[in-house]
Amino acid sequence: MNPTLLASIHLVGIALLFVVILLRGMTLFKGVENNQSNQSSRKLFVALQHSSLTIVVFTGIALLVMKDFQVETWFYAKVVLFLVMVSSLIKAYKKDESILLVQRKAGWGIALVAFVAIYGLVLVKPVFG
Repeated sequence: MNPTLLASIHLVGIALLFVVILLRGMTLFKGVENNQSNQSSRKLFVALQHSSLTIVVFTGIALLVMKDFQVETWFYAKVVLFLVMVSSLIKAYKKDESILLVQRKAGWGIALVAFVAIYGLVLVKPVFG
């Protein structure tokens, strides 16, 4: 497959993920009930979030295979931040009444900071060591 096309699909997935994180975050601030996010459009946001994460992961792995897994050192920081982001999103939107709204908002905030940090790493491409 064409690496340029694959990279473009990867970028579209990232853009969609950013939009979904922002829109889904709004459900933690409007229409909240019983420490749960607004449930009115939950299925749509879950589908979009899962789709965008799937696109990002699979295209990222395909791009890694095309590069024969030759990566820079900052790539490992990006992977750790990606796992932090996904873990925080899971915590923020888990269907559990014992998770307080403030914890959900903190999870969403951590996920957003991790996303911005990943974007910064990709732009700067720092040299560690």
